[in-house]
Amino acid sequence: MSKNNSHNEDKHTSRRNFIKSTATAAVTAELALGSKFAQTARAADSDTLKVGLIGCGGRGRGAAIQALKADPHTQLVALGDVFPDQIESCLKILNRHAGDLADRIDVPKERCFVGFDAYQGVLDSGIDVVLHAAPPHFRPQHLQASVDAGVHIFAEKPVAVDPAGVKKVQAACAKARQKDLSVISGLCWRYNTVARAAMQQIHNGAIGQITTMHSAYNASRPGKEWPMRREAHWGDMEWQLRNWYWFTWLSGDHIVEQAIHSMDKAAWAMHDEPPLSAVSLGGMQARSGQELGTIFDHHAVIFEHANGLKHFHHCRQQPDCSNDVSCEVIGTKGVCHVEKGLIQDHDGNITWEYSGPKGRQMHQAEQDELFASIRAGKPINDGDAMSKSTMLAILGRLASYTGKKITWEEALNLTGDVSLPHYDWDVVVEVPPIARPGISTLT
Repeated sequence: MSKNNSHNEDKHTSRRNFIKSTATAAVTAELALGSKFAQTARAADSDTLKVGLIGCGGRGRGAAIQALKADPHTQLVALGDVFPDQIESCLKILNRHAGDLADRIDVPKERCFVGFDAYQGVLDSGIDVVLHAAPPHFRPQHLQASVDAGVHIFAEKPVAVDPAGVKKVQAACAKARQKDLSVISGLCWRYNTVARAAMQQIHNGAIGQITTMHSAYNASRPGKEWPMRREAHWGDMEWQLRNWYWFTWLSGDHIVEQAIHSMDKAAWAMHDEPPLSAVSLGGMQARSGQELGTIFDHHAVIFEHANGLKHFHHCRQQPDCSNDVSCEVIGTKGVCHVEKGLIQDHDGNITWEYSGPKGRQMHQAEQDELFASIRAGKPINDGDAMSKSTMLAILGRLASYTGKKITWEEALNLTGDVSLPHYDWDVVVEVPPIARPGISTLT
């Protein structure tokens, strides 16, 4: 696939300059108010914001529809995926379910990009906003390229699968901040109305000093993702990419890919201050068969903070068990049940309960706020929180896989990088043995 040439870069730059030039009066008003975003031009409400999607699976399709709903002047113009059938399926499903949004889906064949460099084709297609929903392994590479391209970003969680990837994302988000680009994270609970109200209560001291936290993401296996399958004509790379969820190098393990949501709420309560260390119990117990993948099916992590506070986290993907997706923050005055918007004192009496409007569905809210920030010329950058929460989940996985107590600094300073020198269908990616606590080492 050809890369962007200077003509396309000039065309893209001219388009962005045109959008920026439409709001001189609004920018002047912001200058008068002394806004720190006064230098950031805003797009006029009627300017079309062109959207590209990288990763055309179910989450990508959902994000695309939500982006179209978020602003009446958005248009989906480009799709990218390593697999052509994913793009074909995506277009069919989008057009079938888009309803009155269908006239804003304009993705001709020449703007459907296939292969490992499909992301670059999308970025070179003249878009203003990109939605990232490819397997997490690719997120650091895709985010770096998106910032370099000067487009606003929605990045689905997690944003990396190893510490090296986290550092790349942190650098990219710092650069995005310098370029006045919005970076919105798929850690959607931070855009949930009830959770926001609960967190404000915690931060305002309603439960006193935090002493303990418990987060959980106990669920069944993703039904459509298991059992793994392998067609006879698939090479190793295609087989693993088609089943990306079950390989640590691609998904990060379900503790990183899924349970990050619950850990993120605990991190949010702590103002994103990372723990000192983690120790964990984890393994594979309920999954069996010829093709297992490499991820565990359960984890039980204890994160320890500087003041002795402990964050207990449990997650599992085992069918026919009790499920629990929650975060409880316990303080000297009481307990906050974040998702419920409820605080009780230590005698069980309700001392606060959210009673306001439930607000928008949180996946929609994150897209609404992304596009509102672009229109207002006031970028939102979730880079710090999404990077730290991703690293928190990775730390938990490392503690589970090794059976050792791992410090935050020790994990963050690991130099191993699971990204490949190059990507093509003939690259052989050997499947490592399933981690064995007490035997496996840090990588």
